[in-house]
Amino acid sequence: MTVENRLIVCPDCRSINRIQPDRAAQATCGKCKAKVFQSTPVELVGSTFDRHISKTEILMLVDFYSPTCAPCLMMGPQFDEAAKSLYPLARLAKIDTTAEQAIASRFNIASVPTMIIFKGGKEIARQSGALLGAEITAWVKKSI
Repeated sequence: MTVENRLIVCPDCRSINRIQPDRAAQATCGKCKAKVFQSTPVELVGSTFDRHISKTEILMLVDFYSPTCAPCLMMGPQFDEAAKSLYPLARLAKIDTTAEQAIASRFNIASVPTMIIFKGGKEIARQSGALLGAEITAWVKKSI
């Protein structure tokens, strides 16, 4: 039985890499040699957001947050914990809605924190409000 390769965008140089899902943890970028998949959230900005969402063929969980939001700040370490427990099932990413207002508007982010799960470039689930790391992990696993 063959394992289908998946496309994953490098968090450092944004190159698209084709990797086997069972080898995601060890994969390095063919262009910059950085680790393609990490157990920590990736910080996205306007110029990287669309590429990661549309080209990465694994689950993407994005935390839309504001650095001035108390619940967002409290959830930050919990989101990091979830990234470790969901690795390598999903890539977790964060986007600052204060700095990236156009993206927040495009996805109708009315309150923060709001998390969206993307698969194949499409939104498949959404959750508003702060959660604990274990709750984030359970929600993602239930949603897929």
